[in-house]
Amino acid sequence: MRIARATAAAVTAVLGASAAAIAAGRLASDAALKAPAGRPLPTEPRLTVHTTAAGHITLTRDLASLRPGTYGLVGDDWHAVVGPVIESAAHPADTVVRRLERVTHGVPEPGAKAWLTPQVHIGDPKTALGLDHADVHVPGELGTLPAWFLPGVRETWIITVHGLGTTREHAMNLMGFLRHQQFPVLAPAYRGDPGAPLAPDGLNHFGTTEWRDLDAAIRFAVRHGARDVILHGWSTGAAMALRAATYSALRDRVSGLVLDSPVLSWQATVRALARARHTPSPLLPLAVRAAQGRTELTADRFGEAAVPGTLAVPTLIVHGPDDEVAPWELSRRLANRRPDLIALHTVDDAPHNAMWNADPKAYEETLRRFLTPLM
Repeated sequence: MRIARATAAAVTAVLGASAAAIAAGRLASDAALKAPAGRPLPTEPRLTVHTTAAGHITLTRDLASLRPGTYGLVGDDWHAVVGPVIESAAHPADTVVRRLERVTHGVPEPGAKAWLTPQVHIGDPKTALGLDHADVHVPGELGTLPAWFLPGVRETWIITVHGLGTTREHAMNLMGFLRHQQFPVLAPAYRGDPGAPLAPDGLNHFGTTEWRDLDAAIRFAVRHGARDVILHGWSTGAAMALRAATYSALRDRVSGLVLDSPVLSWQATVRALARARHTPSPLLPLAVRAAQGRTELTADRFGEAAVPGTLAVPTLIVHGPDDEVAPWELSRRLANRRPDLIALHTVDDAPHNAMWNADPKAYEETLRRFLTPLM
């Protein structure tokens, strides 16, 4: 009897530990599978606003607050735009002074918590940039997808698709540039975005299901006069663009791809976001398995496995080694495998999704050179 009781207790302990591990893995996977649109990713450190003055804002000193370039700065009920670090401004050693370009809404009070975001503009193209646009509705697999359409004279349209932690507002960083290049621009929302249908399970699928909403946007563009389209995707939006260029019934209309911070391995991204939530290293494999079980994702790396044999259009990858969410090494490896079609533009000192923010002029010049032969 004593042996039986001991065995039962041991089995109960093992089962309890297994259940706890499964629960922990599931919770850790939420950092990626439930990353809300428009909210900073957990890799982005929380900063504190110390002071504000005319054209200046003082923030906690951190590698993030020292980044070069232009970023949105968001709090719980406010949004501002910050420019480069002002080295000449007097400040305590544990702070950084950046140029305060503007406060879009609310007030960044001293003591307020804040996060940097690649989304510089909020609102819509008219209110944020003064650009005329039409609010259009794209018929999607799960329902109607809201989209902005900016007219242009060219027959090639640019379709933009955002990624993790952002919304279609992210594309406004480039809309002024694309308007100057005279491209029509279609910026759709997709499942899970504000105003769009929810995914059936409420989870991010790293582009493996969401790409069908991008496919719907391609059909919309062709139906409304596009001769062909260039897909410009960020993060998981880049993964969506790769899938659309491979699987869409209208893939022959895709004439080019721009992949910014592409998620080429969902496993690596799940691990990175779980780690940013302070998940202990031994539990990271459980987070990956939990994500796979909840979404039925396959274990392959789509970007590496599919592109060499199927990619048929010129592709620009814009990525950098400081991306903590999507490994830059995978982009470099991919570009090396197809040098005939893929150009890699490397950006230093830029986090995930923020290659434009680090150096807007260099980004737009690289993009102009890539787009010119495709016009």
